[in-house]
Amino acid sequence: MENHQFIYPILITFVTVLSLVSISLCIAAEFKKTKKKDLRFDGELCYLPGSVAFELGIGALICLLMAQVIGNLLICTIFFSRDHQNSSKANKKPTINGFICVLSWMSFVMATILIGIGSTMNKSQPLGEGWIDGECYIVKDGIYIISAILVFVTLSSTLGSLILKIKKKNQVETRWQVTSTS
Repeated sequence: MENHQFIYPILITFVTVLSLVSISLCIAAEFKKTKKKDLRFDGELCYLPGSVAFELGIGALICLLMAQVIGNLLICTIFFSRDHQNSSKANKKPTINGFICVLSWMSFVMATILIGIGSTMNKSQPLGEGWIDGECYIVKDGIYIISAILVFVTLSSTLGSLILKIKKKNQVETRWQVTSTS
């Protein structure tokens, strides 16, 4: 238990920092994405140069993925701990914590899709190749901002779920200590 008192805050801080970096990279990508004025059209063929938003988006994806995995591994560690399994059967019912976890994963998947597609569109689209079927595509304004909001929702719900799990685990440990000392 003593180890967990130090590990949980460190990992929660790490997850928070990774998520905030991901949000910052999404916002930066919004301002650095390719613009309509960058598009070159040669009769039938189009060319769109690459943008820094591609690298920023990939960085945002990596940070988001690491934060989600670490946060959910921490939640699973707490959920499958012996103390939690020894608690009452009332914990077996679906709870608000389950809803928060589902919200976290839904926003994570949506953010990943938006950032991934937006980033690939900001990679160079060579003459005649384009993004899909030889056509050039430009990321719409606000896609990365929406992604940043979804990353924030993912962070908030993951941290909310973590805090609820840690709080419940501490209550169970406190009850266990009180009953064992009596």
